[in-house]
Amino acid sequence: MAVELLGIGIQFIGGLGMFLYGMNSMADGLQKSAGSRMQQLLGVLTSNRFLGVLAGAAITAIIQSSSAATVMVVGFVNAGILNLTQAVGIIMGANIGTTITSWIVSMSEWGEMLKPEFFAPLLVGIGAGFVIFSKDSKRKQIGEILVGFGLLFMGLNLMSSSIKPYRDAPVFFQVFSVLGKNPALGILAGAVVTAVIQSSSASVGILQTLALNGVVNWQSAVFITLGQNIGTCVTALMSGVGAHKTAKRAAVLHLLFNCIGAAFFGVILFALFQIYPGLAAASISSVEISVFHTVFNVANTLFLFPFAGALVKLSCVLVKDEKADRKTEREKTQDMEEEMERHLDIRILETPSLCLEHAEREVVHMGKTALLNLKIAGEAFLNNNQFGTDEVMKNEKTINHMETMLTGYLVQINNLSLNEQQHLLVKDLFYTISDIERIGDHSQNLAELAREKIQNQIVFSKEARKEMEEMLHAVTASVEYAINSRTFHDMAWVRQVVQSEELVDNLEEDFRERHLERLSGNFCSPENGVIYLDALSNLERVSDHALNIAGYVRDEM
Repeated sequence: MAVELLGIGIQFIGGLGMFLYGMNSMADGLQKSAGSRMQQLLGVLTSNRFLGVLAGAAITAIIQSSSAATVMVVGFVNAGILNLTQAVGIIMGANIGTTITSWIVSMSEWGEMLKPEFFAPLLVGIGAGFVIFSKDSKRKQIGEILVGFGLLFMGLNLMSSSIKPYRDAPVFFQVFSVLGKNPALGILAGAVVTAVIQSSSASVGILQTLALNGVVNWQSAVFITLGQNIGTCVTALMSGVGAHKTAKRAAVLHLLFNCIGAAFFGVILFALFQIYPGLAAASISSVEISVFHTVFNVANTLFLFPFAGALVKLSCVLVKDEKADRKTEREKTQDMEEEMERHLDIRILETPSLCLEHAEREVVHMGKTALLNLKIAGEAFLNNNQFGTDEVMKNEKTINHMETMLTGYLVQINNLSLNEQQHLLVKDLFYTISDIERIGDHSQNLAELAREKIQNQIVFSKEARKEMEEMLHAVTASVEYAINSRTFHDMAWVRQVVQSEELVDNLEEDFRERHLERLSGNFCSPENGVIYLDALSNLERVSDHALNIAGYVRDEM
């Protein structure tokens, strides 16, 4: 008997593992293929909460995970893509979208042709063929979805088969009777199981597997399902740790929505079961769990939708604003870096297309910072401005930190499942960051030359100053055109960079010859000449890096 029970336990655990792995594999495949669609759905959002509900339901239905959807919402809020008004609608919609999984699980009760044992092995076989033999990334993603779909059903079948011989055992009746009579215990059980396995869809699927064998009654199933909706909030709450206060509020919004809904409908259903005890004790089927799960989430959304604004305010009360302490100068200079850290949020790595868009936007941000520093360095060099040189040195540290953050983020993106075009973009962004950092280094060199000018009280002649002003104008224009080419992906800006680079090369050659003539005619001291030529060389190299940046954009078109 002990060996038999052990065998049943192993079979059930194996089926559970296959079910969870299949669900995870299917969700991964769906998320990889749905990135652009999710981006489009988010793009239509304004402050219209109704659109948010529809987008949340659609996104969750696509990626098959309300936990993943809400974690992404927390990431989007933290990164500044969404505000709380938009987030509350998506969170409400996510709870509706997650009901799709329960309908998939209950397919085995729809008819003989839809039973898992009938078509699941075929799906795994076809999907595995796509994954192993296809070189096309889209087909591989389809293969992952099919394999996950098949394994999900095979796992359900294995779990169901292990339980079937013992479905009349009194232990099941006793457990679900206790959970049914004690709503708080049923809700707690559903919440704990869901929090542990990090998926309400998976925990509902496990409950439906038990229901397939007729061992679950209506009362216990209802309260466990309510608890499962609360348990799924744990994932979003965990993702909010260390996030910006607005992102924490988004996670709390998710918890408030599900807790209020569970409490309100729990009381109503408890009263209903007291009036109709026969219904409470009756067995519930897998399809009936799907029906209840769907009706509850739609009803909860309709019930709380008018109070969405109040939920946002309540979340703001629970997660209070941080105290506005006086900032030191160093803390002020860190604001830009902290803003970038917010935007490069690991929570949006679930959606490669979105995190690539954000990474590219922050690369442009880094480029604009380097351009500003070049202008400050040029002004300090021309006018012997000590304050300007100090500012350049501070900004250079910020640029270096930006390079570190962006490089680390791009490494994480590069480890995701990307298509060929996305891999090219990641590679080009790596190169672009390096070129921008080198522009920052040359600006720092220019500031150091300015300090040398100040220290030795060096002042250029009118002719030399005019040449340097012309060179600085051409070089800063080249960098600005390069950044615009990355921002707008427009070949017109790329052509501007090419023309500007040719101008800079001609100016550098011309000005160098003129300066050598001044040196040979004793119109300029050797000390002045060395600084002038060094500045000229640094500026010409800045223009080279601008041309590189534009070249990467050209290669992507």
